[in-house]
Amino acid sequence: MPTLKKEIKISGNGLMKNKPCEVTLFPSNTGKIRYFVKGKGEFEACVDNVLSTDHCVVLGNKDSKAILTEHLTAALAFCGIDSVDICMSEEEVPILDGSSKVWVEEIKKVGTTKKFFEKEKFYTVSEPVYYLNGKTSLVVLPDEKFFCSYSVNYNHPQEVRRFVNFDLKNKEEIIEARTFGFYRDLKKFQMLGFAQGVTKENTLGFMDDGSYSVDLRSESEPIKHKILDLIGDFYLTGVNPLNLKCQILVKEAGHAVHIKTAKMLKEKLVEI
Repeated sequence: MPTLKKEIKISGNGLMKNKPCEVTLFPSNTGKIRYFVKGKGEFEACVDNVLSTDHCVVLGNKDSKAILTEHLTAALAFCGIDSVDICMSEEEVPILDGSSKVWVEEIKKVGTTKKFFEKEKFYTVSEPVYYLNGKTSLVVLPDEKFFCSYSVNYNHPQEVRRFVNFDLKNKEEIIEARTFGFYRDLKKFQMLGFAQGVTKENTLGFMDDGSYSVDLRSESEPIKHKILDLIGDFYLTGVNPLNLKCQILVKEAGHAVHIKTAKMLKEKLVEI
């Protein structure tokens, strides 16, 4: 059960409420990803503990919760960690740069306990898993290796009927892909109490003139962020999605569909 070699401490503001939060990741030998929020209860990061997917993934129980967990869990997946304790001073995980980049960099600095001779565990599905609803679909099929294709169709010239294929060779571009949204919707969301922590450093804005608020880190960065979200959401099955020998085909989905499919996927996973 790979974990961290030593603790990591990271501070930053949340994307939704803009409150400062200090997060400390502690090495653990439980084989679980556990959250501890100051002054509240603890809970495990698993698909059965998802409370909401309205604007981001919220994990927790009746006593405690953690908001916007997907970028951190995606970072744990990319670093091959399956056991760690996450202690938070507030309920919202810091947005940092809007991707998993900072989390991955900090984990790499301290290293993990995984030994080079440890045999990797791989999984597949006992039968196809799929979610179909109108224009939205998410299908997981057994295959000889991991492959993901994600397509979107946004009302933005650069994001109409576009897709990205991901097969672990371009993982750095997935890790650094930032969250995004339509700039024209920002004030509306902020009036409703959301997106209080949005900045040009952590969020890629879709502009009405067909441009972006900042330069892209790589081609099709927004779609790559959707893949990052998917990795973080599927990690909640208890199996690292990067160790799936499966094809994952996604069309116009989001956190709600990711989580609904992850709950079905959890029951169909088999070690190979």
